Amino acid sequence: MGKWKGGIAGGIIGLVLSFIFSGTAGAQEAVSSTRGIDTLWVLITAFLVFFMQAGFGMVEAGFIRAKNTCNILTKNFLDFCMASLGFFIFGYAIMFGSGNGFFGMNGWFLEGAKSSAPIPLFAFWLFQAAFCGAAATIVAGGVAERMKFSVYLIYSFIISAFIYPVVGHWIWGGGWLAGLNFADFAGSTVVHALGGTAALVGTMMLGPREGKYNKDGSANMIPGHNIPLASLGVFILWFGWFGFNPGSTLSVGDGELIGRVAMNTNLAAAAGGIAAMITVWKMFGKPDLSMAMNGALAGLVAITAPCAYVDPWASVAIGTIGGVLVVLAVVVLDKLRIDDPVGAVPVHCVNGIWGTLSVGIFGQKALGLANEGLIYGGGLTQLGIQALGVTSTVLFIVLAMGLVFKVLDMTIGLRVSRDEELKGLDIGEHGMESYAGFQIFTAQ
Repeated sequence: MGKWKGGIAGGIIGLVLSFIFSGTAGAQEAVSSTRGIDTLWVLITAFLVFFMQAGFGMVEAGFIRAKNTCNILTKNFLDFCMASLGFFIFGYAIMFGSGNGFFGMNGWFLEGAKSSAPIPLFAFWLFQAAFCGAAATIVAGGVAERMKFSVYLIYSFIISAFIYPVVGHWIWGGGWLAGLNFADFAGSTVVHALGGTAALVGTMMLGPREGKYNKDGSANMIPGHNIPLASLGVFILWFGWFGFNPGSTLSVGDGELIGRVAMNTNLAAAAGGIAAMITVWKMFGKPDLSMAMNGALAGLVAITAPCAYVDPWASVAIGTIGGVLVVLAVVVLDKLRIDDPVGAVPVHCVNGIWGTLSVGIFGQKALGLANEGLIYGGGLTQLGIQALGVTSTVLFIVLAMGLVFKVLDMTIGLRVSRDEELKGLDIGEHGMESYAGFQIFTAQ
């Protein structure tokens, strides 16, 4: 009888232990499966952000003259190459390494680096590198048709390896702005205000293109050579933004959040496109397609920071204001004789700032913001934090990029010769034509 009782007791204990350990294994498998799905999600969205490089290339190529098309596309192509290497060697360590409130100091070449998200390091790095490349390539449009290719490559590596990661550390790497609860969900400041401000500094130091302005200060129209190409680029960017913003959730765990971010992204773009078209139609008598396209991009840039923190109606308001701002900014830049061939400054700088500030106006604590926005009774607390963050970023970029461009100007020279500019940078810098056989360039 004793042996029989002992056998029963042993069996029960065995079943309990088996259940416990099988439950533990099941839980581990569930965690592993969730991590795998999150990793796949982040990688897919990283691929979409990477594809935005093609969008930038098409937009910028379409908005400039045929004789400079090869040059601008080469700059866009090499931007991602430079960003990948610069962010691998130095950038990730500065942005996400441990250090202080201003920059990280370990993880060079990713040695000893850690992921700042619940996904593997390499997947997180690729997602962040794609963002880095997007910030760098914004500048190509602002300095188009007159900056030396060699100088541009140096700039591209420096901003990717050092300057972009510093701002990224402040906001996304646990730096001083993160400690103040500054909110930039997907990069209105980190990517767009940064890239747009760098474009502004570059184009001001270069000066306008030959023939852009008359002696009386009036501006001459220098139309882009291929509006269909630019239109394709805008659609590619709009498509890629569904990786840019929703991918910044870094997880599929909260489907409602992903859905809200995607919807807000789309609504802001649509509102921006319509608002810009109506504004330019009212001001100049024609519904200009190029302005409508830049209006959609302005809406996308503006919603990038607040996309997770606002309701859909607010995203429409944010995009609408962004569409109006992009048209007004183009007019102001022309009055100031600042020649921005593709609208990089109005789209990215102006609306990067607006989008960042809009968090403090329309954001909600119930949607994850630290403080209520202005219209929800939060006063100026979050708006003040947003203003401090974007102002600090703009000032830092003005100083840092001003120094970089000044040194490059004094050593190599920023601008191609007048003769090369008139003939086109495709021939002068690359010895080739984008449209061979159409007599775009005639040898002297």
